[in-house]
Amino acid sequence: MSADRKPNILFIMSDDHASHAMSCYGSRINRTPNIDRIAHEGMRFDNCFCTNAICSPSRASILTGKYSHLNGVKSIEDHFDGRQLTFPKLLQTVGYQTVIIGKWHLGHGGNADPTGFDYWAVVPGQGEYHNPEFYVMGELQRFQGYATDLITDFSLAWLRQRDKSRPFMLMCHHKAPHRLSQPDEQHAHLYEDVEIPEPEAFYDDYATRAQAAVEARMRIDRDMNDDVDLKGRPPEGLTPLELKKWRYQRYIKDYLRCVASIGDNVGRLLDYLDEEGIAEDTIVIYTSDQGFFLGDHGWYDKRFMYEESLRMPFVVRYPREIKAGSRMGAMALNIDFPCTFLDYAGVPIPDEMQGRSLRPLFNGKVPSDWRTSMYYRYWMHLDEHHNVYAHYGIRTHRYKLIYYYAQALGTSGSVEEARPPEWELFDLEKDPYELNNVYADPAYADVVQELKAELRRLQREVRDEPVHEI
Repeated sequence: MSADRKPNILFIMSDDHASHAMSCYGSRINRTPNIDRIAHEGMRFDNCFCTNAICSPSRASILTGKYSHLNGVKSIEDHFDGRQLTFPKLLQTVGYQTVIIGKWHLGHGGNADPTGFDYWAVVPGQGEYHNPEFYVMGELQRFQGYATDLITDFSLAWLRQRDKSRPFMLMCHHKAPHRLSQPDEQHAHLYEDVEIPEPEAFYDDYATRAQAAVEARMRIDRDMNDDVDLKGRPPEGLTPLELKKWRYQRYIKDYLRCVASIGDNVGRLLDYLDEEGIAEDTIVIYTSDQGFFLGDHGWYDKRFMYEESLRMPFVVRYPREIKAGSRMGAMALNIDFPCTFLDYAGVPIPDEMQGRSLRPLFNGKVPSDWRTSMYYRYWMHLDEHHNVYAHYGIRTHRYKLIYYYAQALGTSGSVEEARPPEWELFDLEKDPYELNNVYADPAYADVVQELKAELRRLQREVRDEPVHEI
C-alpha cells in the first residue's frame, strides 16, 4: 500500500453476540476459531462498552458518534433521521466506497433508509433467518437461503466487483444470533449430546438488588415461550429446578449454533482478504451491537447496565499498526468507532461527535487524558416484553453506580407508569458478577459521593439532563 493510500475497513457486527460466547474472551461454552483469529492476529479490547444496550440506539450511536439523546434514537421504536451527519457520508468525501449489507434496524422509508452508502442491502426490521427479504437499494426482494450465509454472499459479491483503485468501508452486519435464534441445517445438531455449563450467576435470587431486577421479565425459567423460543414443550414431571435447567439448555444451544454460523462466515471473509492480497491493507473489526445475558442472573436479553449486557466484544486486526496478540484494558465506547474510522481516513473528526479515535490504543499507547469512567443510559421504561426500568449510571474500572429513575419521560415504546426510584452500587473488584448491591453500606459512603460527582460531570460532558434523584 502506498504511503498515501487509505486503509480498507471491514466492519463485521453481529446482533446480541456476548463476549463470553467467544473463545478469545475465555468462553466456557463454545469455540470461535475464526473470530479468535482476528484477536490473535490483532488486538482484543477487554473494556469496550455500549452507551445504550439495545439494538437500534447502539447502531445509531455507531453511525453518528453521538449518544441517544442527541442522535434521536432512544428506543427500538425510534427511526433514524438519515439527514444527520454520519461517518459513511464523511468517508465518501475522501473517495471511500461505502456499503452496508445485513441488519439496519433503524427504520425504512422517508429519511430512515440508509444514506451515505454507495450500495445497501438490508433486512426489514429484525429480519428473518430462513429465506429472508432484503431491501436492495430500496427494492424489497426475497432470497433463498440462510441469512448469515446470504449476508456474507452479498458482501463477497460486492467485494469482487468493487473499484480496486479506491478504498472501501464495508459494514457486514449479521442479524444472528438475535432471538429467536434459528440455526442453519449445517449446525442444527451441534451440541446435541453436550451439556452446556451454566453461568456463575445462573441462580441469582436478586436478594440485595433493586426492585428493577426483581420485576424484569427476562427470566429463562418463567418468561421464555416454550413453543417459540425453545421450539418445543418440556418433558412432563420436571421439578422447577429441572425445568429451569432444561430451558437453559434449549435456549443456549440454539444461540451457540447461530454463533457457529457467524464464525464460519467470518472465516470466508478473512479468506477472501488473503486470496485478494489485501489483508495487510484492511482494518478488520468484529463486534456486536451490545452484550447479552446468556443465563447470567437467570436472564436472557440485554438492556440493563450489568456487565453481560453493557460489555461489547471488540477485536480488531490491522497488521500495519496493531501488534499481533495484543490486549487493551483502556475503556472504549461504541461512539468511538466512527471517530476511529475517520482518523484512519484522514478526515477531521467533527465537533458534534462525542467519541474519540481508538487509533492510539491500536498502537498500544493510552493517552494520559484517556477516559477512566463511562456514562450509560437506557431510556425504554417498562416496555411490554421485558419490563425493565429506565436508568442511567456510571462505570469506572472498579465501581458501577446505577440510578433507576423509572420514568418514561415520553420515550417511545415506554409505559407512562412511574416506579419508586432506586440506586445500586457494585464493587466489581470484589463482586464481578454483580450480586451484592452495596449502595447502603456505610463503608462505601465516600465512594457513592465520589461517583455521583463524576456522574454529574459526565452528564454535563455529554449534554444529557439528569432526572430528579432521591
